[in-house]
Amino acid sequence: MDRTELQGAWDTVSETYAERRDPDGSDAALIDDLLAALPAEPDILDVGCGDGARTLANLPAESVGLDISRRGLDLAADTTPAARLVHGEMSELPFADDAFDAITAYHAVFHVRRDRHPEVYAEFARVLNPGGRLLMTLPGGRFETVRRGWMGGRMFFSAPGRERTISQLRSSGFDELRTETATDPLGSDTEFVFARHV
Repeated sequence: MDRTELQGAWDTVSETYAERRDPDGSDAALIDDLLAALPAEPDILDVGCGDGARTLANLPAESVGLDISRRGLDLAADTTPAARLVHGEMSELPFADDAFDAITAYHAVFHVRRDRHPEVYAEFARVLNPGGRLLMTLPGGRFETVRRGWMGGRMFFSAPGRERTISQLRSSGFDELRTETATDPLGSDTEFVFARHV
């Protein structure tokens, strides 16, 4: 899917996804570990915030949520009224260099074509302060597919595999990588990675 198709796909399924996923779970609890490594009153960007209930709502109130779906952002405005919500795409982040102390990207990067993931990680590194932190889903497999019928619509998924993702993060200037397995919004176990921007 290209960017316009992906936006349309998310606009179609945003409400269903918000209704079906559990707002609580151990992946949300990982945010406490992230916050413990940050300065007081950190500036945080939540990439792929969607309706905001799972990740953005657990961040400091004035964090920034970015999403490709305008419908997802409409839902997030109700869920997280103090957050700054921005429409955009993660491979071209509409923010200045060194703008954030941390980025969260839950179940987000694998909706971008896997050959563009290095661009995404370069953008994450660009907008993070030196020493800034990243917490994101770590895809376990290698895949590229459109799933028809997903949440009543269709959705694009793409990843180069776990080891390739770790290598790409390191090549983009991240170190101190640490992984944890947690429960995702739909009840499956998923691996997440913490990383520090050099």
